[in-house]
Amino acid sequence: MALPRSILALSAGCFGIGTTEFVVMGLLPDVARDLQVDIPQAGLLVTGYAVGVIIGAPILAILTASLPRKGALLGLMGIFMLGNIFCALAPSYELMMAARVFTAFAHAAFMGIAAVVAADLAEPHQRAQAMALTMAGLTVANVLGVPGGTAFGQAFGWRFTFVAVAVIGGIAALAVALMVPKMKAHKAQSMLREFAVLKRPQVVIGMAMSAMSAAAMFAVYTYIRPILTDVTGIAVSSVTYVLVVFGIGLTIGNLIGGRLADWKLMPSLIGLFLFIAGLLALFTVTSAYPAAAIATLIVWGMAGFAVVAPLQMHVVKEAKGAPNLVSVLNHAGFNIGCASGAFLGGLPISYGLGYQTIPWVGAIVALAACLTGLFSLWLSRRQGDAEPDYVPEADTVPAE
Repeated sequence: MALPRSILALSAGCFGIGTTEFVVMGLLPDVARDLQVDIPQAGLLVTGYAVGVIIGAPILAILTASLPRKGALLGLMGIFMLGNIFCALAPSYELMMAARVFTAFAHAAFMGIAAVVAADLAEPHQRAQAMALTMAGLTVANVLGVPGGTAFGQAFGWRFTFVAVAVIGGIAALAVALMVPKMKAHKAQSMLREFAVLKRPQVVIGMAMSAMSAAAMFAVYTYIRPILTDVTGIAVSSVTYVLVVFGIGLTIGNLIGGRLADWKLMPSLIGLFLFIAGLLALFTVTSAYPAAAIATLIVWGMAGFAVVAPLQMHVVKEAKGAPNLVSVLNHAGFNIGCASGAFLGGLPISYGLGYQTIPWVGAIVALAACLTGLFSLWLSRRQGDAEPDYVPEADTVPAE
């Protein structure tokens, strides 16, 4: 059975969010020159966005807890559009940073709520696939949105890129308004009861695995350009094409992960993390050979993002009674993992080791995630608990 078309509207919103998060990396020289700062300072606009995601996740989770989900999605997309317009108009570096943080507030909340809405709209055997299709907007942003936004900004000025992203947000909001059915408000309960779900070991373990999955990815991906140029010997002008192919791998892997989660969730996660650890260990060798390096990157991209939908579905299943909250916080966990991975991946360089050693860091983190998954599985069996089924709450079915 085909997935509901309304999920494409949610994916469009994720596409805009993914584009605005990373497009500034390709525009750093232009942004730095216009705002009269150096490149490292301009680079902090990426870090500032990540901080905004982490700070905004619990705040927006609380503010949107009692709102109808469709209304919450539209409001969050409004914040996203306004934030990008502020970025386009920012006259100074300080105001640009504030605009980036403001924009990021909508990130985790939109993606978290969208994932739960997608699961609620899908058939029981397709819920993880629905989540994966929603998250596909994020991976497509890396393939099309970021390079396209970079080229657009270089041609017409970096500020127009943020105007274009705001327009994408407007299109996504219109699609949500027209295609996503009305959904009743989340059942009112105290925030203390909502946050009490974080006492459940499996919820915390699942969120930890999400952070580790992102850390394993970004420990290597953050430094992929110097690895490809200095170790693999690929020309700087060709790196972009390699990364586009890598992004296609991310998109395919994300969709595969949805199917695996609907089949065997936790065993799939454990197997994928072990596979990722092996691939990154292999990359320390294949990175010296262009063809082998590109082949490894494609497979790594597929495996690396195949864990996203299963992880999201796992924490939502375990968080019965507070799916929106945990789904939102889990996306904040991904961003914590992104920042941590970038730091961990830089450690070998700071100790004077070569770029070819960086994949070992990602491999170790992925292996730690695999062991965490095994612990989660052991804990469930020890307590006699099976992986719970995801059951939409009675008050979240489409309203008549």
